[in-house]
Amino acid sequence: MDKSGSTTSMDTGSQQPPNSVRSLLQYPFERRTMVEKLNVKELGPDQPDVKISQQDKEKGKLYTRGFSRNWYTRKAWLAGCNHANALFCFPCLLFKTTWTDKAWIESGVTDMKHFSEKVKKHESSRPHMYNTVKLAMLGRANIAMQLDEGHRLAVRKHNEEVDRNRHTLSKIIDCVKFCGAFELALRGHDETESSHNPGVFRGLEDLVASLDNVLEDHLKTATGTSKTLQNELLDCMLSVIKTHILGEVNNADYLAIQADETTDISTRCQLALVLRYLDSQNSIQERFLEFIPLQNATADTISTALLERLSKIIPAGKEGKLIAQAYDGAAVMRGATGGVQCKVKDVYTSAHYIHCYAHQLNLIMQQATSHIRRVRTFFSDLGGFAAFFSRSFKRTAVLDQVVAHRLPATSATRWNFHSHAVNTVYEHKDDLLRCFQMIRDSDDFDPITEREAGGFVRMLEEEDFCFLLALFHKIMPHVDMLFNQLQKRNIDSVYITGVIQSFTNSMQKIRDSIHSLTEECSASMQQQPTKKRRTFGQGEQQQLGAEICDTILSHAKERFSFTKHLVAATLLQSDLFVQHTAQFPDVALATAVEAYPMLNKAKLRTELSLIYENQEFRACTGALTLFQFFMENNLQSTFTETVTLLKILVTTPMTTAESERCFSTLKRIKTFLRNTVTQDGLNALAMLSMEKKLVTNIPDFNKKVIESFATQKDRRAKFLYK
Repeated sequence: MDKSGSTTSMDTGSQQPPNSVRSLLQYPFERRTMVEKLNVKELGPDQPDVKISQQDKEKGKLYTRGFSRNWYTRKAWLAGCNHANALFCFPCLLFKTTWTDKAWIESGVTDMKHFSEKVKKHESSRPHMYNTVKLAMLGRANIAMQLDEGHRLAVRKHNEEVDRNRHTLSKIIDCVKFCGAFELALRGHDETESSHNPGVFRGLEDLVASLDNVLEDHLKTATGTSKTLQNELLDCMLSVIKTHILGEVNNADYLAIQADETTDISTRCQLALVLRYLDSQNSIQERFLEFIPLQNATADTISTALLERLSKIIPAGKEGKLIAQAYDGAAVMRGATGGVQCKVKDVYTSAHYIHCYAHQLNLIMQQATSHIRRVRTFFSDLGGFAAFFSRSFKRTAVLDQVVAHRLPATSATRWNFHSHAVNTVYEHKDDLLRCFQMIRDSDDFDPITEREAGGFVRMLEEEDFCFLLALFHKIMPHVDMLFNQLQKRNIDSVYITGVIQSFTNSMQKIRDSIHSLTEECSASMQQQPTKKRRTFGQGEQQQLGAEICDTILSHAKERFSFTKHLVAATLLQSDLFVQHTAQFPDVALATAVEAYPMLNKAKLRTELSLIYENQEFRACTGALTLFQFFMENNLQSTFTETVTLLKILVTTPMTTAESERCFSTLKRIKTFLRNTVTQDGLNALAMLSMEKKLVTNIPDFNKKVIESFATQKDRRAKFLYK
């Protein structure tokens, strides 16, 4: 078998040979199955080219000593590690003994000046000889096995029991995973045998037991799954998932964080932390990492908590790996002098602050609705339609009979501000008018209902109300479309420039068509037989419509404008390539290099010039599309600087939508757990819910959880093979 063959079952993300030093340190030899042990023995020591350079001065001359591969030929027990840049003893690494020199099994030997002496000393030591013999005898019948048939039978019986215990635990893990994925409570109110409602988890466990004889036999003799066992399994699951995520982050070139804080239903302040990076498949990932409990929501507390977590994620000396930080836009987060983003940037200088673009959309619509009094009144009146019908089944019955369409709930959404209400009232305006007239003219309703219905009739007959209804009916679909585009995970700054430009173009077209809109509304109202009401003329309507569109346009240009580091996105905006061909964007290039000093300006300029002139690149709609084009066509070695810039742009988050999604999960979990969950348990349940797809994609997930569970502490049940 090739020495770079299969991977170990405890691989943390990168493809490591099972006989490599790093694999043996992460997944100790004694924890492996006999099949895995024999595989490692057959492969022998991993002997890569280790680059060890050591300078030494003798008699005034400077010497450089390095490791030579000849040592592998001379000493077959030597193993090398590229990750640690050190040499190890293969037999001693497998069968660790307390009296073995730690350097040969833990940190590795790097002293080339005295290497020959160290080799001789170690080779002559008793532990090395003992471990070499033990490795040679591995897989062969030892004396005890030859002389004692009972010992062999005991080992076989032990391993059969381990198989049963692991199978049972794997089924219980599947039940925990199911409940976590669908946010179902793990504990029932009454889990006794006589209970008619023991809870979802116990019911699911009993269902699986009815289909699995091994689990059924276990539950007959066991008292059930205790709360302690569930918590320990949750801890192990969390550990396995976080290890996998951090392994992916470690292999990524760049990293961005999204963070947002909220107060949960138990009045505890929680900070959701989300990591964004490119994985090994060149797909953008936004992974929830954990909820961080906070004493308060001040900038100092939040920044301290974030920096503490980041120090464990990003190794020392690689601070430039963090290239962006995104928050919800609160003052405590974005403050230029004392905010969280400033304190994080003091440590991670390349971590540029990105305001949440979905949050900016919210602010733009707020300005359009609250800044103009008539518009504010319009939305207030609009909210009354659904409220009128929601208070009475009798009113709703008339609505169903005449309109045959329900009005959306009156609660204000955070993002699209009653867009469903606008569209519903506009599309069913005539039917609603007949519905209110029927209620007003009927003798079946009380005077208050008749009076309110009359008010809605007058409102729907007002030309001014109908004009604003028609105007926002045109505006809201573009707001909804932009909102939906801003909720995607795989958006980047280049993509954002395109969708925002499309949004502003649409707003400008609506503004230019206001005159025809007022004419249409006026003509439509004149066709109605009832008397029309108008509080201001067509000229004032046009002026009001223009003011609404101008407000949206001006705030869109101001709030969606790219600041400094995001100007780099314009370098790779495909619809500007023709313009860049005529005049190269030197200012944008200088700004990008200033924001990201790791870029080579001269080479990047050459690469971009070639991209602008090539027709094939102009079809790419975003940074991710362009990046994948380079990777699929193996152009990354040619366009090295462009690929680096693309990785930065793709990794940079444009919204904090993912952290907002975390809060809804937090609320549901805290609700069904009645606030009794520990912080680690909360993180584990949130992880199982939000990263359910990742859990199913992690190879041998259950096996890794069982390995972690078995080694946490001494267990009465046997989970480790002999």
